[in-house]
Amino acid sequence: MDRLHARYPFFVAAREAVDAAAVDLGELVAREDDPAVDRAVERVTAALTEHSTGEMRRDARTELLSYPVARVLVSLVDDHAVTGTYANAEAATAYERIVADLDTSSQLKSTSGSSLTVERLLSEFDLSDDVQPADGSAGTGGEDRYHVSVTAYLRLAGDRDEDAWRLPRRSLADGRVPVSRTELLTLLRGAVEERVAEGLPFEVPEAIGAHLTEEIAAIEEVLSDPPLPTEFDAARPELFPPCVTALLERARAGEEIPDHSWYTLCGFCATVGVSADELVTLVQPDDGVEERIRYQLDKLAGEDGVEYPPPSCSTVQDYGDCVNQDEVCAEISHPLSYYEQRLETSDN
Repeated sequence: MDRLHARYPFFVAAREAVDAAAVDLGELVAREDDPAVDRAVERVTAALTEHSTGEMRRDARTELLSYPVARVLVSLVDDHAVTGTYANAEAATAYERIVADLDTSSQLKSTSGSSLTVERLLSEFDLSDDVQPADGSAGTGGEDRYHVSVTAYLRLAGDRDEDAWRLPRRSLADGRVPVSRTELLTLLRGAVEERVAEGLPFEVPEAIGAHLTEEIAAIEEVLSDPPLPTEFDAARPELFPPCVTALLERARAGEEIPDHSWYTLCGFCATVGVSADELVTLVQPDDGVEERIRYQLDKLAGEDGVEYPPPSCSTVQDYGDCVNQDEVCAEISHPLSYYEQRLETSDN
């Protein structure tokens, strides 16, 4: 089985490879301790706890077959939040791989000699007609530029919280929106999430589900773990975890902060009760960043609380934002747990 398919198991060609191999999912899940089933459980549990799909296996068969089995598991759990979180985690993992594999210094080659390219990605998601290279030279920073049809742009950018993605903030000419290469890859992340979520959950034959009772129990055990702390009294920035404090300092310094780091910062602040006005006071940003803060806090802090908490410590570490660890960091696995523990000890 092709390594490229293992990295991107939602590709049409990957599905065709599974079909060509005549893999019977019923027989696969019935085998005792098949590594693809174990990996499928990890895909789902990592999505729920780390917003990723876990560590990729070296064996292409295991990695590729774990994807359809994971879809079966998600369908058997049949929970809207699980489905959405799983699709988002698959898309997040795919985005990281796409960015790495498109790097010309380490372009991924499959065993068939093909390579991952922007053109191949656009064709994969039927976007070749919707996305066209911009005429002329690259834009600021040497990045390639593209024009995206407004219908495709709205569909793929619709869930982006950042103010910069709003259509009124964009140039629009002849029904197309200009984007950089980096922005195009972010839009393709939305296309991956659409692809993964499509058809989930589905009806699983009883003969298959009967062999996955232990695996479903393992996933449900993760779901039944004690919930993260989400109710706090007045926010106390001096007790924030080091990663959040560092992000605040970077924001105050006017540093360019990646989208995922902004989500960590704003998600944490919204959850512990920091209002948009208070975060603006803490950061003291320029007008553009202030608008972004207010928009994202407004999206996160709904009437029923924050729907998606900030990511876990392992994800923050993967992002490169886990810095200045202290003795409390060694005892916890989530920034909110850090804050809860610091509040408890400070009150004693």
